[in-house]
Amino acid sequence: MAACTSRTCAAKATGCVPAQIYHLKAAGEKNWPKMDDLIARVNDARAHGLDISADMYTYNAGATGLDAAMPTWVQEGGLEAWRKRLQDPAIRARVIQEMRTPSDQWENLLMLAGSPDRVLLVGFRSDKMKPLTGKTLAEVARMRNESPEDTAIDLVIEDDSRVETIYFIISENNIRKQIAQPWVTFGSDAGAPAAEGVFLKSHAHPRAYGNFVNLLGKYVRDDHVIPLAEAIRRMTFLAASDLHIDYRGLLRPGYFADVIVFDPQKVAARATYANPHQYAVGIIDVFVNGVQVLRDGEHTGAKPGRVVRRAALKRD
Repeated sequence: MAACTSRTCAAKATGCVPAQIYHLKAAGEKNWPKMDDLIARVNDARAHGLDISADMYTYNAGATGLDAAMPTWVQEGGLEAWRKRLQDPAIRARVIQEMRTPSDQWENLLMLAGSPDRVLLVGFRSDKMKPLTGKTLAEVARMRNESPEDTAIDLVIEDDSRVETIYFIISENNIRKQIAQPWVTFGSDAGAPAAEGVFLKSHAHPRAYGNFVNLLGKYVRDDHVIPLAEAIRRMTFLAASDLHIDYRGLLRPGYFADVIVFDPQKVAARATYANPHQYAVGIIDVFVNGVQVLRDGEHTGAKPGRVVRRAALKRD
């Protein structure tokens, strides 16, 4: 939350620089009540002429690594330096103590999740460790008969990676409040894996497959948080406008023909935390740069995508 308010202050200090709050959220139950104040501050700033907007994903968990459960000082110098320090008994004891102690010096997502049962391990580098994919930190700790903190440290050492991790830290009620704000756009904050081949060896966050259709199916059609037309505006024109991307985001002569045809009564996300590699349903046709890449729900094999760059800023 501090990062969000600081960006508001930055926009005010410069007087002209737009501010974008990147993946708007209040992380951890103790922070959930702060969302109302944040929304009020942004609305007040916008009412005074500041160009402030935000983006979000429509799920109640964030994805990062086990590094987010450990103090930042132990990670200085990169992965190898981090792993080496964790193997020193004295440093390990200090890290465990800090992982269990509330602090305003760093953001501990393990603590903000409230329980190791709400920490999902989804990506390992080594084949030896991959059988743990999809288990919670609590489950693995019980399997090893050790504390969650010890387990997190051992997993980083053994896998020689930060271990991709999902933390359940977001309030469903706040998700709805954020969606209701007209200055909020939507981003998956994820790659675009295929539900096949090597991608199946690791779990993904379901937002990679379902962020936008989850908005259209769950929050628009089923829960009526915002109207369909408003959701479309924010996923297309507002997003392109915020990023200063010209000639996209509208169905207008002279614009690039990026078009999606979907059934509003059937569109839905199928990806889940337990089984994330599932494509959305209800998407019928997709055109990218005027070329059809999805026909009746099936890929045509066409690859007309191109790098999209923001427009050059105009100077006086």
